Amino acid sequence: MSAVPFVVVHRDPGVLAQAVAARLITRLTDVQTERGTASVVLTGGTIGIATLAAVAASPARDAVDWRAVDVWWGDERFVPADSPDRNEKQAREALLDVIDLDPERVHPMPASHTGLSPEEAADRYAAALGSGVAFDVLMLGMGPDSHVASLFPGHPALHEKDRLVVAVHDSPKPPPTRVSLTFPAIQAAREVWVIASGAEKAPAVRVGLTCDHLEAPAAGARGVERTLFLVDRAAAAEIPGQPPVG
Repeated sequence: MSAVPFVVVHRDPGVLAQAVAARLITRLTDVQTERGTASVVLTGGTIGIATLAAVAASPARDAVDWRAVDVWWGDERFVPADSPDRNEKQAREALLDVIDLDPERVHPMPASHTGLSPEEAADRYAAALGSGVAFDVLMLGMGPDSHVASLFPGHPALHEKDRLVVAVHDSPKPPPTRVSLTFPAIQAAREVWVIASGAEKAPAVRVGLTCDHLEAPAAGARGVERTLFLVDRAAAAEIPGQPPVG
């Protein structure tokens, strides 16, 4: 059973990134207090990377035992590892390279230079996830077309019910070849956070809260225990009965 989305609105992108960073630090700390370890799925994009930079800048970041955090990605551009298009590279520059992580707990998606095909890369990542996937926090950016991860409107992966990871070809947003988690993996997360900023995201936020995932992929971004749409005021502009700004 998926959790009904709860919307939290912040004043602007800067405040949004800082607020999500603080929320992430608190969530990981709470999970580690309960179980000793925690897992997080990172997202790319402007606001996703800004959030990671805000974690790096936060005095509270060391409340997390980062060596006991498993780091995963929701999707990745299938390009060489040193490409600036890689979500992994951007995440390392924003946060991962400045905290004390256990390298064995950092799980990037395979890059194109490995010699694997996109399908083989997807299968390898699915094998690393295993069958009992249940992330503590899964963060997702969202495109103006309401895509999340690399699940775009009209893509066959929207119908996937079994595979946890798929190859994506002919992405409408470059680069065209990607690897992405599917809804079976996303919806197994304990908490799913959809993060969006800017007026161009307002229609996507609205349909992500009100439509079917086949029409608006963001509508499939739901967690088992909690689903949050964390947005700024501009991205919240088309939500019926817009929530108050926090």
